[in-house]
Amino acid sequence: MKVKSKTKLAIFDTFKTKGNDLTGEANRQRAIIAILGSNANPAERTRTGISQRIAKKADIAWKNIYSGIFRDLDEILLPLEIAEEDGRLPLKRGPKALQEKGIPYYHLTKKGILVALSITEVKNKENLMKEFFSMADSNEKEFKDILINLLESSPNFTHSIFKKYVKAFCENKIDELLPFNLSKLSQISDESLIIQKEILDVFLKFTKQEKDEALKFLNKIIPDGQ
Repeated sequence: MKVKSKTKLAIFDTFKTKGNDLTGEANRQRAIIAILGSNANPAERTRTGISQRIAKKADIAWKNIYSGIFRDLDEILLPLEIAEEDGRLPLKRGPKALQEKGIPYYHLTKKGILVALSITEVKNKENLMKEFFSMADSNEKEFKDILINLLESSPNFTHSIFKKYVKAFCENKIDELLPFNLSKLSQISDESLIIQKEILDVFLKFTKQEKDEALKFLNKIIPDGQ
């Protein structure tokens, strides 16, 4: 049995009986978004190219997952305007009509880039964040400078903010991802964000000695890399 949101976007869906294990659908959608958010060439951003890249990493036959990739794109990511067609590649073989029409390849929309910033597997978040804010309207740029600075100095914390925001959308706690407005999170009770804010508030009031002692304590209980 799955714990699944009412929205079609399934990137945070988990199995109820397996703790925090993501469903196959969640993993596929995350992988598609990660590929479209990378510097992949057009051939790697077609349905077949995406299937082949995911299959190669999982060491399975790409034809076994093609139907799932097709469905995720055509029934979920494209209708939700997370991805859109970016062009078409000419086809040298097959029916003449298909050769003339070509094979579509895709990229992330502004909304899709925002979703990509919430996914752990996406690596080039700095470039994606800059691209997102280059498309943002003036009202959406309220937190631009601090988020860019935080991403460089505290990438895990910054990632957690975008994760909370997009997950709130997936769980129907906020109606729309766009326009981008982090103030929407203030309507949602989130223990981890409350704890993070509390620690920051207290830390800023500490003396230098207290800060050093606090950091020593945190380094003892939180291993490197976490």
